Amino acid sequence: MARIEELEKRIRILEDIEEIRLLKARYCAYCDDGYDADGIAGLFTEEAVWDGGIRGKGEGREGIRAFFQRAPQRLPFAVHMVMNPIIEVDGDTGWGTWYLFQPCTFAEGNRAVWGSARYDEEYVRIDGKWMFRSLKLTAFFWTPFDKGWAREQFA
Repeated sequence: MARIEELEKRIRILEDIEEIRLLKARYCAYCDDGYDADGIAGLFTEEAVWDGGIRGKGEGREGIRAFFQRAPQRLPFAVHMVMNPIIEVDGDTGWGTWYLFQPCTFAEGNRAVWGSARYDEEYVRIDGKWMFRSLKLTAFFWTPFDKGWAREQFA
C-alpha cells in the first residue's frame, strides 16, 4: 500500500510541474498577443506581485492588469522564449526559475532589441488551479538588435 501512495505522490508532483509549465506558457502567449492585460492578470492571485525591476512593478491583480494595459505602448512587439525551467513543488505551493530570451521592439525610436533575463517565481494552487503569487524579472541585458549584447548594452 505504501508503494502505491508513494507512486501517486510522485505522479501528482509531475502533474503539478506540468501544470506550472502550462501556466508559464499561457503567460508568454498573453504577453506575445499584445500584452493581453486581462489574460495576464487572470494568471495571478489577488495579492500577487509582478516585479520587472527597471521595467516597473504591479502589485495586486488590478495593479498587474493596469501595468500590462500600458505595456504595448512601450513594447508593441515581443516574443517571450523561456527555457531551462527549474520547478519545485511542495503541496499547494511551488517555486521556479526560468531564463528569458526575447526579441522585441521598443516603441521609443521604433528600435529592434534583444533582451535576456531570469524569472524567479512563486506559485500557489487555489481551488485546484496553479497561479502566480510573485514573479520577479532580473535583466541580464537589453540591447539594440544590430549591435548585439557584446557591443552595446544599455540596461
